[in-house]
Amino acid sequence: MSSEEPARGYHHGNLREALVEAGVALARDGGPTAIQLRAVSRQAGVSHNAAYRHFANQEDLVAAVAERCMHQLGLLMIERMQVVTVRDRVRRAQERLQAIGLAYIEFARTEPGWFRTAFTSAQPHPSAEKARETPPPADERFTSPFALLNERLDELVEVGAVTPARRQGAEFVAWSAVHGISSLLLDGPLRNLPEPEVGPVIAAVLGGVNHGLY
Repeated sequence: MSSEEPARGYHHGNLREALVEAGVALARDGGPTAIQLRAVSRQAGVSHNAAYRHFANQEDLVAAVAERCMHQLGLLMIERMQVVTVRDRVRRAQERLQAIGLAYIEFARTEPGWFRTAFTSAQPHPSAEKARETPPPADERFTSPFALLNERLDELVEVGAVTPARRQGAEFVAWSAVHGISSLLLDGPLRNLPEPEVGPVIAAVLGGVNHGLY
């Protein structure tokens, strides 16, 4: 049996993908600290040494899993945005922005392991960066949370709800506000806030973002 031939779990095809998927599964329950090369290799059913053929070190693996978790966040934002079906263009643009903000907070609260992993400080190894000099796959580009936010803000300008002057830099204000309240509710001093009080707090934060836009 070769070092990459699995004992269980992984059968054929892209071993790197299997290792990332194993990392994503571990991160869901345990966050970034659960993503260990030995644990991921065991989950995929391959030897520990086999993982080093695809990841330079522990941080390289965590960075790859973080990218996938960020993709999951983007998917939820798209899913919640697509539910908005109002016909009025201005109101639709406003509600779509609201929907992705709420989805962001929802993801932090319902998938804390993935959320913490998505925003870990882990960086890919330089060799992995070089290998990705080509643009990322289309589905990754289209699910970037930051790109989705910018699209929604641009849409508000297009429909005349926000002036170009107000639009300038709004993506940083909006993201900071939504990420901030997500982090406070998940790991910060608001983590023990009674559930009946959570909704009004979220509404106040999103209302502050809107106030700065309109």
